[in-house]
Amino acid sequence: MKRALISDIHANLEALRVVLADLQKQGLKEIFCLGDIIGYGPNPCECLDEVMNKCKVTIQGNHDQAAIIDPDGFNPVALQAVYWTRDQLDRGPGGPAKRNGRWDFVGALPRTFNEGDYLFVHGSPREPTNEYVFPEDIYNQRKMDALFSRIQKYCFQGHTHLPGIFTEDYRFITPEECGYKYPLGEQKVMINVGSVGQPRDGDPRACFAWIDEGVVYFKRLEYPVEETRQKIHATPELADMLGDRLLSGR
Repeated sequence: MKRALISDIHANLEALRVVLADLQKQGLKEIFCLGDIIGYGPNPCECLDEVMNKCKVTIQGNHDQAAIIDPDGFNPVALQAVYWTRDQLDRGPGGPAKRNGRWDFVGALPRTFNEGDYLFVHGSPREPTNEYVFPEDIYNQRKMDALFSRIQKYCFQGHTHLPGIFTEDYRFITPEECGYKYPLGEQKVMINVGSVGQPRDGDPRACFAWIDEGVVYFKRLEYPVEETRQKIHATPELADMLGDRLLSGR
């Protein structure tokens, strides 16, 4: 099985196109998107079009969900971005059929995708859309046990924008610590594939992963982040900090 895994694009078209071009160059044609295609960023319609055309499986993220139902628990900056994103989907490029197609796609996204030993979610195996699993959660053994009890073997997720591997024996391994590759074995693991469009681990480069012959590989790519930042600054409904944070990967 050779499969690319992307997540948390957050309407960052520049980052997404750089990642998709790299996947094409590698011959990785089967792409799974683990949610949050939209939200925060300046190009929701264009990112949706790319995902609709290029991804075999797409999971619903909490920002995708927020576009179609009243969002819960969003801070004011995120909430304002949600309302702006909805407006963009209503008035986006293309005719009525194209715009309706985007809405239909977002509205039909599944919360999970299962394939044998592999589970794909946005948030966690317990609450696929909204639950965060942070690296420090390894010290909450009760939570970790509850999460691992819900997976057959391997779970792939996003949501926190922090790439790495959670092991059943309460460890969190960053991509750097494992040399950007991690062999899947008999032990259960949860793997966060990181964020394409809004990294939060201190590295501003786009992050994604792929599976090839039982090994998970991580990769970081530079993209024209200043171009995305300027688009956000030029959009009054999107807070400037959403662009500024991209420079530092926070």
